Amino acid sequence: MTALASRPNGEPPTVGTRIELARYSLSNGTERVLFGQRVEGVVRVVDRPLSSPGRSYLVERELEQEGRGANAALNALIADYLREARRLDDVPMRASTLRHYLEQLAD
Repeated sequence: MTALASRPNGEPPTVGTRIELARYSLSNGTERVLFGQRVEGVVRVVDRPLSSPGRSYLVERELEQEGRGANAALNALIADYLREARRLDDVPMRASTLRHYLEQLAD
């Protein structure tokens, strides 16, 4: 769990409700969830294991906050992330691009 610093006036940070954005599975049976949450008014997206213990990854720290492009940007991020998870059969934030490149060369 990440500790959030207090604001300059000493008040705790403003944290919104965590919302499930998408789920995906890996071939090893691991299920993961992308969550979105506003922290100090800024959307953050994290990738967490569904039920088993495991590492969480910060996917995006400051997604567009408001406006017509905000929803489109979030949807594009999710679609791209899920596509990469399928292609890599791994958590995109954990996957080593070099490792996958070397594996492709070996094929």
